[in-house]
Amino acid sequence: MNILALDLGTSSVRGLVLDARATPLPGALARRKVRIGLGEPGAGTLDGPRYLACLVECLDELAAAGHLAGVELVAVSAQWHSVVPLDDRGEPLGPVLTWLDTRPEPPVGAIGPADREAFHQRTGGWWHRCYWTARLPWLRARVDGRTARFVGLAEYVLGALLDEAPMSISQASGTGLLDLRELTWDPEACELAGVGAAELPVLAPADWHGRLRATHARRWPDLARARWAAPVGDGAASNVGSGCVDPGRAAVTVGTSAAVRVIQWAPAGGPLPHLPDQLWRYRVDHEHVVTGAAYSCGGNLFAWANRELRLPEGAALEAALAALPPAGGVPADPRFGGDRPPGRAPAGSGQLRGLSFGTTSVELLAGMMTGLCRLVAEDLTLLESAAGHRVEVVLGGGAMTASRWWRQAFAAVLAPRLVRHQPDPEIGAIGAALVALGGIAEAGPLATVGRTDPTAPPSGHPRQYPS
Repeated sequence: MNILALDLGTSSVRGLVLDARATPLPGALARRKVRIGLGEPGAGTLDGPRYLACLVECLDELAAAGHLAGVELVAVSAQWHSVVPLDDRGEPLGPVLTWLDTRPEPPVGAIGPADREAFHQRTGGWWHRCYWTARLPWLRARVDGRTARFVGLAEYVLGALLDEAPMSISQASGTGLLDLRELTWDPEACELAGVGAAELPVLAPADWHGRLRATHARRWPDLARARWAAPVGDGAASNVGSGCVDPGRAAVTVGTSAAVRVIQWAPAGGPLPHLPDQLWRYRVDHEHVVTGAAYSCGGNLFAWANRELRLPEGAALEAALAALPPAGGVPADPRFGGDRPPGRAPAGSGQLRGLSFGTTSVELLAGMMTGLCRLVAEDLTLLESAAGHRVEVVLGGGAMTASRWWRQAFAAVLAPRLVRHQPDPEIGAIGAALVALGGIAEAGPLATVGRTDPTAPPSGHPRQYPS
């Protein structure tokens, strides 16, 4: 049996084929870049129909190369927090709002949850621009009340391909509207959002599997009988793909953005562990939660620096960074894209300090990279205080794989913790496949075999990293 793993990311759409142990097959990868709309201040949107077209192109490419033969299961990793309003024909009434969009704010005069702490414990989120509690009223005002329902990017895309596309519990938890214990839409959150049940997606049961529509099955006959698993939130999938599936191991993932997270067992209907004030909590599946903090900065810092600064290229950049100490560079606040919840700093909050005429572009880049390391270290300490013990760390994501210096910086800032590196850049897609194969208990051993390599000894002194 082979598995098709789809990664519905912010900067790209990817499809790759894996074997039955979720190991990528050589060459079986298709990728299309997507463009974030940054038109007005604070905007961060995607063109839904174009995004769907990119996914179709990936499937066509894999099919043409014969890579879809033998695929029996399709797994999906998809970004959390996205939302798009649809009309009564299922057509988008505007672009898809992503996590990067900082424009939505709660309506003027609204007072928010009656008990903010209880609300946070139930939903794992806050009354914040990142969640549907603030996003839906803001969107509704912009589309003149013509909205029939709201869905996330994953439901929009899969709704065009499958016979049905309910919202997974994992994706629903990223809306801020889900009661994480009962796994139902939270009445108070829905009231804040001004939305009724008929305007929200149906929630997928634990045993849900989808099928391609007949028209698409004719286009991709190798997928005609394949089962489609419910999508997993990209952060949760990245934890699983990194082998971080218990409270003793935290994943620090740096792709376009960044996050630090731990997974805990928490079956539906049972008690949830206490959630610290500054951390969010979402669902991996019906039996596990993921707790952590996220940042709007990550690989996009390098993309900005590469575009706007006269950086050396390739090996010259690596050599220039290697000449700096780990966690070096100028003092920097890397929040160029503003805060993720619960913070409320707007886009444009980044800062570079202590500049002189001798400051180099490489020192600016290093300072921003180190700034992210320090943000992660603060929240990792909070995660550990809630757990009552120190954790080991696994670094993952495309930006981590691409930069040896950044891995060394993390190892230095996170010392004396044991810091390891998961070198596969496709941890999200792999993690979603592992979840689809049978749950977290089985995913952990599969994800860790041969995939994590030491980056720093327990003393915190950096080692050399594999290229």
